[in-house]
Amino acid sequence: MGYEDHEISIVITTDDEIMELNKKFRGIEKATNVLSFPMLEGEFNSISPHLLGDIVISSEKAMQEAKQAGITFDERMSQLLVHGILHLVGFNHEAGEEDAGIMEAKSIDVLRFIEKNPNLDAF
Repeated sequence: MGYEDHEISIVITTDDEIMELNKKFRGIEKATNVLSFPMLEGEFNSISPHLLGDIVISSEKAMQEAKQAGITFDERMSQLLVHGILHLVGFNHEAGEEDAGIMEAKSIDVLRFIEKNPNLDAF
């Protein structure tokens, strides 16, 4: 399936708000940097067939991680956005080492295409 005609909703939020979403949808009571909500699977997949899904990013967490990694905020946001999009199209780094390696390689491919920094690593 091609995803060219699909849309993505991106929400930039705070640590507190993403923590509430993480708790509600994943049962994890802590802030995270990015959450992906695929809309092409599950019982509600026919509601908006052109919506690939939603990506929620904590700007506070992204800023903190950018400083720790010595990269710009924009570069960190690119990493998180790419990571979220790859989850929406079926990549899953939590499914095992092989899948994590495949997702990392794809992340690097996309980052090399959109970012000027040739040394920017995958998520």
